[in-house]
Amino acid sequence: MARKFLYAFAILIFLVIAAALTFRLYGDQLMRIALVPSSAFQALPGVDARGYARAEMWLARPDKPGNPALWTPPGYKPAAKPRAAMFYIHPTSYLERARWNAPLDDKIANDRAALFLRGQATAFNDSAAIWAPRYRQATFGAFLTGKQEAQQALNLAYGDVLSAFDAFLTQIGPDQPIILAGHSQGALHLMRLLRERVAGKPLAKRIVAAWVVGWPVSRTADLPALGLPECKTADETGCILSWESFAEPADPALIFDSYNASTGLTGKARKGTAMICTNPITGTPDAAAPASDNRGTLVPSQDMATATIVAGGLPARCDDRGFLLIGPPPEKIGKYVLPGNNYHVFDYSLFWANVRADAARRLAAFDTQ
Repeated sequence: MARKFLYAFAILIFLVIAAALTFRLYGDQLMRIALVPSSAFQALPGVDARGYARAEMWLARPDKPGNPALWTPPGYKPAAKPRAAMFYIHPTSYLERARWNAPLDDKIANDRAALFLRGQATAFNDSAAIWAPRYRQATFGAFLTGKQEAQQALNLAYGDVLSAFDAFLTQIGPDQPIILAGHSQGALHLMRLLRERVAGKPLAKRIVAAWVVGWPVSRTADLPALGLPECKTADETGCILSWESFAEPADPALIFDSYNASTGLTGKARKGTAMICTNPITGTPDAAAPASDNRGTLVPSQDMATATIVAGGLPARCDDRGFLLIGPPPEKIGKYVLPGNNYHVFDYSLFWANVRADAARRLAAFDTQ
């Protein structure tokens, strides 16, 4: 399984390099031409929670054969009987422009999504049984345009996520602790899920923590609507963690431009507001940590035959803008980045072992309450 994972990882890296090179050479206009759908949006019927009673609607769930969320690098094992249940929303894995939303049975998109589970969600598999739904995600090009169709595509995707979450709640223990996590498009949907299903609801008391990673969360324009506070200490529970990783020198202009032009979940403008930045090494905001405190980055070996955990390789600190800085570009994965030294693809894997320890620590604290 490790070999298959790493070959898929190599393909993803190629896609990232190709996208970055295209952007540097031709700019965002060409990317929009290449990736934004020109077809009309299809208002497809929703998938209700009953649809997610079927195993085939999940990329990962505890009883699913070949579950990618059970993969671990050498030296680690998933828990045999994890205490918590985790709902994980994968990032964008559909890159086509033929449709605004991915078909549920698109093999390439599903294979890429399974790769993301191995590189991200597996960090939690010694604390939680992981549930990760297939959903009709918005295509990558939906994030490159202001067309109405883009928002319609995101709404359709979120409808699936919401139905999957409602089904998830009926299939886990009625009092079981819940871990929530997402990345990129998945984090965007998770924010909306927190607002609609957690904020002000009894369910909030069951949330160990929510990892809203790879998407900016405004402390004043978003956080008050999410129903959970920002995690301020390493053993706090019922709170939100978020970060976006950049090597230095960092140029987050692409994110800032979109962020400053947007409205938060509270209805207030995000422009000029601080973003949540959790240092995943310490589990606290606005803190600096040396590379020696990094318990391990998930990286492929040079011959692409195995995945390994390399400890002590990367420092991390939150800057005054709310971005997580990891120092100079790391040698082993320095070229596999997006423009601006953006390590978006690796937000979880850069700190895989620390995220794993953080989840276990917060779950232990939750159980003592």
